[in-house]
Amino acid sequence: MDKRPIVEAMQRFYENQNISFHVPGHKHGALSELPRAFIDVMKFDYTELAGLDDYHHPEGIIEEAQVLLAKTYGAQHSYFLVNGSTVGNLAMVYATCREGDRVLVQRNAHKSVFHALELVGADPIFLTPEWDEVTHSATHVSLATVTAAIEQYADAKAILLTHPTYYGVTNPTMGEAIRIAHSHGIPVLVDEAHGAHFIATDEFPMSALEMGADVVVQSAHKTLPAMTMGSYLHIQSNLVSKEEVNRYLRMLQSSSPSYVLLASLDDARHFIGTYEQEDYQLFAKTRKQFIDSLRTIGSLEVVEVDDPLKLLLRVPKFTGYSLQKQMEREGVYAELADPEQVLLILPLLKARHQFPFAEIRMKIKNAVEKCLKQQRDKVDIDYSHELQALSTLAVSYKELQSAESEWILYTKAARRICAGMVIPYPPGIPLFVRGEQITTTKLEMLADYLARGAMIQGEHDLGRKQLLVLKEEKT
Repeated sequence: MDKRPIVEAMQRFYENQNISFHVPGHKHGALSELPRAFIDVMKFDYTELAGLDDYHHPEGIIEEAQVLLAKTYGAQHSYFLVNGSTVGNLAMVYATCREGDRVLVQRNAHKSVFHALELVGADPIFLTPEWDEVTHSATHVSLATVTAAIEQYADAKAILLTHPTYYGVTNPTMGEAIRIAHSHGIPVLVDEAHGAHFIATDEFPMSALEMGADVVVQSAHKTLPAMTMGSYLHIQSNLVSKEEVNRYLRMLQSSSPSYVLLASLDDARHFIGTYEQEDYQLFAKTRKQFIDSLRTIGSLEVVEVDDPLKLLLRVPKFTGYSLQKQMEREGVYAELADPEQVLLILPLLKARHQFPFAEIRMKIKNAVEKCLKQQRDKVDIDYSHELQALSTLAVSYKELQSAESEWILYTKAARRICAGMVIPYPPGIPLFVRGEQITTTKLEMLADYLARGAMIQGEHDLGRKQLLVLKEEKT
């Protein structure tokens, strides 16, 4: 477990001072005109050379590193992903579903899950999540909803769940939901992008992999010290074919993987694999001291959640966007802001690490004080809208391919069929999905987001208050 096969091989390659007559064209950074710090990294930007293995058919250091990854997480098979968790979500859907297959999917899944379902041409059954009053966000799907969905759609080829949520809320019934799905022969695919650190200690929430999920995708770059786009995919299943997952990973991922990224994934695996109780004790002590210090700041509310790495900050009568803006002026950049709060992702410290929490606390205090001098911009909104527990597309993905669309004012879009995704970002959870019928409730939620200044991604023209919908047949 103490080895880092990719890192060690790349270091040996670097020390040999080899001459490059191969790609990439910057020739170990020699031809680059980037700043020196960039060029220092480019010296390790290798390709699949002798001694560095073949990413898509590994037999050497990459295979060894992935075997260590599987042992660390307790999986049958594990993979390094260089195209982010997005490609992991795509691969696990392609490996289990075909065009027209019914798939049960958590309605607040990441946009990449919806893209995967559309690309495959599946028939999604959306499972509405519960509303969490602590974080003011949609969380997990209740066990009652999962049970009802499986009973009604027993022919489903898979169920896709998210654990934990972006806000660090876990599903207390995940293990039972997995058991029920398996009793019907339905594989459980889990987007665990924000849970790669859960195995560090028993003090953290349990990973979906530990609870028996068939395929789990984790963003190593979100909570472990891996570079952006670095992720893991784990398989432990008799219901999902390892060969099928691997086949689609070879199709969907780059044929020119970044070795710098692979090295960071190898290093992140080593980091979590060697995390000790002493490390956790330091982390827990430091975290408590930081939270206690934040709670001495007047008008600042600090909210803890299931995941110890997530922390919510609120200033009454002000949106999270206002607090975020003032924090950024102080040089403190949070993970996200929403109409209610700011979300921080804390560092997973080891005993040897230092982090300037005292300085950060002062900067946050300054940000809060500056925020309080501004005009109040928060309006109390009830986000816990009553939504149907199970819903389906009104128009199939196949029909959408040839359907004509048009732009209309979103105030007139009720009961029309959405032709473009509308995604408040972050956290990247679609409000409208292509092929869904637009409801009044969802339009009210959109109006709430717009009123609070939320960033909205997708196919829309909300600057002119327009949504893309399918054309209606004239009678």
